[in-house]
Amino acid sequence: MADRPETNLETLLVGVDAGCRRVLDPLFETDAVPRLESIFDEGTAGGLRSQIPPWTPSAWPSLYTGVNPGKHGVFGFLTFDGYDWDVVNATHVRERTLWEVLDRNDRTSVVVNAPVTHPPREIDGAIVPGYTAPEEPDCHPAGLLADLRAEMGDYRVYAPRDVSGDEQIEWYRRLTEMRGEAFRYLADRFDPSFGFVQFQQTDTVFHERPGDDEAVRAVYEAVDEQVGAILDQCDPDTVVVASDHGMGEYRGSEFRVNEFLREQGLVETTADGEGMPTWSTIASNQLREGKESRDAADSLSPLGRALAAGAAVGITSQRIRAGLDAVGLADFVAERVPNDVARAAAERVDFAESVAYMRDRIELGVRVNLRGREPDGVVAPGDYERVREDLIAMLSAVETPDGRPAFERVARREEVFSGPYVEAAPDVVTVPREFDEFLSTRVGDGQFGPPSEPYNHKREGVIAMAGAGVDADADLSGAHLFDVAPTVLATLGIPAGDRMDGSALPAVEPVGTRAYPAFDPDAQVATDDGDVEARLADLGYIE
Repeated sequence: MADRPETNLETLLVGVDAGCRRVLDPLFETDAVPRLESIFDEGTAGGLRSQIPPWTPSAWPSLYTGVNPGKHGVFGFLTFDGYDWDVVNATHVRERTLWEVLDRNDRTSVVVNAPVTHPPREIDGAIVPGYTAPEEPDCHPAGLLADLRAEMGDYRVYAPRDVSGDEQIEWYRRLTEMRGEAFRYLADRFDPSFGFVQFQQTDTVFHERPGDDEAVRAVYEAVDEQVGAILDQCDPDTVVVASDHGMGEYRGSEFRVNEFLREQGLVETTADGEGMPTWSTIASNQLREGKESRDAADSLSPLGRALAAGAAVGITSQRIRAGLDAVGLADFVAERVPNDVARAAAERVDFAESVAYMRDRIELGVRVNLRGREPDGVVAPGDYERVREDLIAMLSAVETPDGRPAFERVARREEVFSGPYVEAAPDVVTVPREFDEFLSTRVGDGQFGPPSEPYNHKREGVIAMAGAGVDADADLSGAHLFDVAPTVLATLGIPAGDRMDGSALPAVEPVGTRAYPAFDPDAQVATDDGDVEARLADLGYIE
């Protein structure tokens, strides 16, 4: 284009959350996404194996730091202090990002919508945080959000929470357009060597509209339009498209780990409002009404308050369902009772009284209630390894109702993760079979049931590379999420950090590694944003 401004953009990283060939190939076959397809056709592409756990808040930090969660410290959407929780943010990512490595090498970066980047750390360039940030995020440099809104008319991290139908699809498009417009404005303003723009709606659409192929197509068409506009304006030397994980239909069962552990005598439950997982939906309901308090009784309907009161004396929603099921009315009532009402009366894991429990399904594992580590630990340190061995044995033996193993791997955490923050991981890691079995923290209603979500995350993502210095004939088989950061750095001629777990893929000329100074994490801050918690609950990430 004759009027395209000159830029020095050497490498563009396009993040497509949940992108994978099972989603992309049908779009390629119908020419729905020609600009994305051209990157795959002109360069080299392959599957990108995700990590454990393959979910946004842990996987994206692994992708952009090049290290496993045991080194960067984020294992899920939640971080725990004893039995208390908070939503993760950038202060919990305790390793240097690739744009911070570039900053140390005197390179400018523009980063738009990367998850878990709020509050942003200072670099030469610009950062507009994405997922887990508040709706009014701090950006870098200060005042940048106001500049974006003055330039574009609006910029949002999330869609309004009460939209549905065609309006919801329109918001998918609008948010996608905002990412592209923001990136182009900032690329023109900061003239970066490296750019990273991430599109989250390619994941959200599957959680909010499972099985809706037209909605998926609309989202990807919007992404393709924005990628094309960025390529036309910025003309990067090299383009890398990468995802944090894949997406697919779950055809197996939902396995309720805490219910299984309860039946083994390891989990105790409570109905007095002190446990998990019920808090999320109650909090979500409060936040819709603009309340700051987490007093469940204040937020519930009269029916919900009645059920919650009943739960306190043992009349739980599980027992109510059992009674209704006996007369054939359970499904009829379940379809008409709001989730927050049902969960207000649900039994919950009593952490302090349990031997071991799954505290968060996203982190994929079971935590031992260890004395001296947990506030009210009941397992003596001398019994820790025995308890872990017992958990591994019993969970490895679990079979689904159709006779298949529920897990493809059950292992000690140090066999899966390495680094200074392994202690934050579950003590026993549980990897669902082919990610076709849905794990849940629920108690009650039996050990197995239908998956709460028909679509969810798979391990196989995707990577594609094209442009200067990319060997279009290179074989990318075996590519791993941890390889993306060192590969991107190699396209810029910058050595990877020697702490990185990945290495540059064979499509680029390796540059080697360098011992960068140890990362000095800032003090961790609380997310303290109820709207973020509520949005995660809406998407089913927090039960």
